[in-house]
Amino acid sequence: MSPPPLAEELNLCLCHGCGHACDLGLGAHQCERCGALLHARKADAITRGWAYLLGALVFYVPANLLPVMRTEMFGQGVESTIGSGVLEFWDAGAWDIALIIFIASIGVPAIKFFSLGLLLFTAQRRSAWARRQRSQLYRFIELVGYWSMLDVMVVALVAALVQMHGLGTIEPRPGILFFGLVVVLTMLSAMSFDPRLIWDSDPQQGGSVDGAGHQ
Repeated sequence: MSPPPLAEELNLCLCHGCGHACDLGLGAHQCERCGALLHARKADAITRGWAYLLGALVFYVPANLLPVMRTEMFGQGVESTIGSGVLEFWDAGAWDIALIIFIASIGVPAIKFFSLGLLLFTAQRRSAWARRQRSQLYRFIELVGYWSMLDVMVVALVAALVQMHGLGTIEPRPGILFFGLVVVLTMLSAMSFDPRLIWDSDPQQGGSVDGAGHQ
């Protein structure tokens, strides 16, 4: 029993905007449903993925070293980094908020850095190792990305509650901006990656995709 034909063999292309299957054999360059430009593959998927990921790693350093908020209680002001903020919330008995910030600010970025680096490296090497698991890992990274700004929202919520009760003031500091850039760049890196690169055949089996994601 022969395997079913590939979309490439049928000149079909899936629109990245609306998911409509378009017939490239008719010379179409735009989706007939939404008008978006058609691409058989995400252009320069690996190159752009590495660029965004390395940019996120660069911004992650000041995001952890610079203060993310300034807390002023009873006339005394303290500037806190991500790490010291987690410890302060923990010592104050707000272990749930401390846990959320730790997971969202330290745990999730570390997982995303490692996972995206693994996906990009193995795709660039055209490795056949654990393809199904790597596809599942990519879907997990997409899911985690929706919660990446959770700690920023927690800081904003705590600041609003503190000021509302008149206990003091909490103001954002430059570290929160750099962390926001880290979140955006890791999301762009995940969006730039083409998971079909995981399943591309080896050179000996026919079919070739270069390191930039073109076919």
